[in-house]
Amino acid sequence: MITVEEAKVRTMGTARLTAAVKVPLVQAVGHYLARTVTAPHDHPLFNCSAMDGYAFAFTEAPGRLSVVGEVAAGAVFPRALGPGECVRIFTGGMMPDGADTVVMQELVQREGDAITYDDPKLVRGGHVRRKGEQLRARSTAVKAGTLLDAPAIGLLASVGVKEVEVRRRPRVAILVSGDEFAEGDAPQPGKIFGSNGVMLQAALASAGIPAEMRHVADDRGALAAAWQAARAEHDVIICTGGVSVGAYDLVPASLQSLGASIHIHGVLQKPGKPMLFGSWEGRSVFGLPGNPRAVMILFWEYVLPHLRGLQGATHPWMPADRLPLAHGVQLKGKRAEFRAARVEHGRVELLADEGSHMLRSLVEARAIAYFPADRRQFAEGHEVEVHFRD
Repeated sequence: MITVEEAKVRTMGTARLTAAVKVPLVQAVGHYLARTVTAPHDHPLFNCSAMDGYAFAFTEAPGRLSVVGEVAAGAVFPRALGPGECVRIFTGGMMPDGADTVVMQELVQREGDAITYDDPKLVRGGHVRRKGEQLRARSTAVKAGTLLDAPAIGLLASVGVKEVEVRRRPRVAILVSGDEFAEGDAPQPGKIFGSNGVMLQAALASAGIPAEMRHVADDRGALAAAWQAARAEHDVIICTGGVSVGAYDLVPASLQSLGASIHIHGVLQKPGKPMLFGSWEGRSVFGLPGNPRAVMILFWEYVLPHLRGLQGATHPWMPADRLPLAHGVQLKGKRAEFRAARVEHGRVELLADEGSHMLRSLVEARAIAYFPADRRQFAEGHEVEVHFRD
């Protein structure tokens, strides 16, 4: 039995990067960047107006200015401005040569082709977006390992990037082990409705990773055949059920008979103590227990970070913080615990301490509070580690 901390080191230590592939920028959302992108152009590309107004050369003692034209976004004024001249300019319009400042149109008084303005806060360069103020050409735009979300895509597009190199998403197979699952709408005596497979498929889909699912009988031959079939086309295999030490828990022995290396079998935590993690011919293998709550906690804390690590993620773990408890808690036993929680007004509220077969409080929770094994009593206001669901 190993600690949570050691389990996290081991599950990440064997992560091997998936292949890098080039994709059009618009198709890269949700992928992790394989190679740092440098800006091919400045951003902004030129000095431009930050608002609708009038562009001119700033002087400490403003006087009357002659309006000699206008500049819309996308247009170029054909000449440099002379002393005492200005142009009507619109947001995003390119600043003419000879102009360095924009005054807001709301502060301008215009009479025919002449303006005066009253803005005591205006300074030279006011309301102008400077060329390259966000990014200079050949500077780093987005670093390798970054998740390409909408802002990252937008930033790359703004400097003219059309294609990026990303890590291929891992190919994942889900094996649901057991003979207890009902077929059809009405379960027979002793049978239950299966949830782990579809729950894992949903969790993976939320991370942009499609997964194939297969039910496997509690039979050594069937399980071995399922492992081998999954190995042929997948990078990661996740099995639920059959991972503990009972007579029908065949997953550990079946993997070892196929030559897999078992790096973890048992973690000092609640829920999820029986978790197995191994590697097999370049594939990662997770054996999760059959209880749904344990499956979900183990997915968030170990499986999803591992999948992100395969894609080169700079920050693969759940977002975390340390926050005070809204109430005290007394824990039992000697295992670390992951508890469903929500954060209200900066304080951690623990939800019902449900059994590992129950999911209701996880539906309500947006966070998981982590309590290490070396402490059992926590007073109100004590700061604890909180992991946030994405």
